[in-house]
Amino acid sequence: MVLVTYTTKYGSTEEVAQAVAVVMREAGVDVDIRPMRNVRTVEGYDGLVLGTALYMSRLHSDARRFLSLHRDALGKRPVALFVLGPVQNVEKDWVGARQHLKKELAKFPWFAPISTEVFGGRFDPTKLGLPFSLIPPLRKMPASDVRDWTAIRAWAKQQAAALQPVLG
Repeated sequence: MVLVTYTTKYGSTEEVAQAVAVVMREAGVDVDIRPMRNVRTVEGYDGLVLGTALYMSRLHSDARRFLSLHRDALGKRPVALFVLGPVQNVEKDWVGARQHLKKELAKFPWFAPISTEVFGGRFDPTKLGLPFSLIPPLRKMPASDVRDWTAIRAWAKQQAAALQPVLG
């Protein structure tokens, strides 16, 4: 069984995690899906897919906590990671997101995912919480959704195939 677990502030990463779970199930993988904050143990799972986002160039705090809490167990099973990053299709944003992800993952040198992918995210300035709602440039940004559902589904299908040998 594979655990697809995610962190989300505004629901976008959860929607991607749900899509990943659907594709993996269609490929014949037994999938459990839950928010990271509700996962007490990863025992009983043969593999994991972690989904999170970069907020102000950092991994979501639930993701950082999850990696720290489950360090030993994550090292014993294959883990794939997807991260939502850019909210605009601007090349420098994609390059920056990949650099920030690399910097964040360097804080967890023991963590060696079998796959790491950055996808575009969704942004809605009307849903900003504190402290982001206090930043005028963020409030003035237009709403956007640059999630590439075709790429997300293709990546999920690849992860299902990569995890099949592990699942026996």
